[in-house]
Amino acid sequence: MFQNTIEKHLPQLFELGIDFTKGSLRIVLIIIAAYIGVRLLRLGKNRLEMILAREGVPSERIPGGTAMRVRTLLNVLWTIAIGLIWFIAVVSVLGEIGVNVAPVLASAGVIGLVVGFGAQSLVKDLVSGFFLILENQVRVGDIAVINGTGGRVESITFRTVVLRDLSAVVHVFPNGSINTLANLTKDWSAYVIDVKVAYNQDIDRVVDVMRRVADEMLAEPQYGSSMREPIEIFGLDGVADSAVTVKARLKTLPFQQFTIGREYRRRLKKAFEAEKVEMPTAQIVVSAAQSASFQLAIKELPQALAASR
Repeated sequence: MFQNTIEKHLPQLFELGIDFTKGSLRIVLIIIAAYIGVRLLRLGKNRLEMILAREGVPSERIPGGTAMRVRTLLNVLWTIAIGLIWFIAVVSVLGEIGVNVAPVLASAGVIGLVVGFGAQSLVKDLVSGFFLILENQVRVGDIAVINGTGGRVESITFRTVVLRDLSAVVHVFPNGSINTLANLTKDWSAYVIDVKVAYNQDIDRVVDVMRRVADEMLAEPQYGSSMREPIEIFGLDGVADSAVTVKARLKTLPFQQFTIGREYRRRLKKAFEAEKVEMPTAQIVVSAAQSASFQLAIKELPQALAASR
């Protein structure tokens, strides 16, 4: 009887064994495919990191800065890709062992929706930080103005940008709250100068003195190595009651604009003194109306002085 029972269920057991073997093989193949995909992705990531880092070396100011930025971005993409691969693999394995994956996917969608609503500002900061680093808008060490606050960039993460101003005050800006960003040291810098001289001065002579001082600095290795080109004089930029303004610009290497600009101002002042170029001074002009009452007061002034004696 026992033998008859075995013979009766043997085909079913055989089919079950075949299905189990097939399912096991599919699960193994899924895991192997996921593992191979991860390995290939890692090789591609390392190769892409080397190429991008090598291309960015000529333009980087801080040694290793480009490699660090590329590594940061690729690590984020790597984490997302790895998570996606293994999530697909786990869902596929669950499907092979007979688990209904539809509720799992629905639950994951609901959890993602809840997290998205509950952490909107955090997600906004992370997304903004990712594109901030990807587009290389600002780098550590740059001098930047963020939302009207200026300072040197001390750190950049996917969530915040940290500035330290001239008074050593640290300002922390969430990336999602950055509305305006001005980079003062991107590729090259400039020092704009407004030179005010007295109204009666010869503007052509003033321009010649300004250009000569800049050319002297450009010829000196100490300052010329930081200047990209000769001074750019725009010309007469303003006319006031007692002064005229000549606007000019000095193009420099990044971070060197203040050093070059201050030295240029110092030398220009000495050159103006040597060339007798007058600087503007405040003038006060007092005028009186030539009315009949004013004329009468002038005529009566001697009599008033005599009476007082």
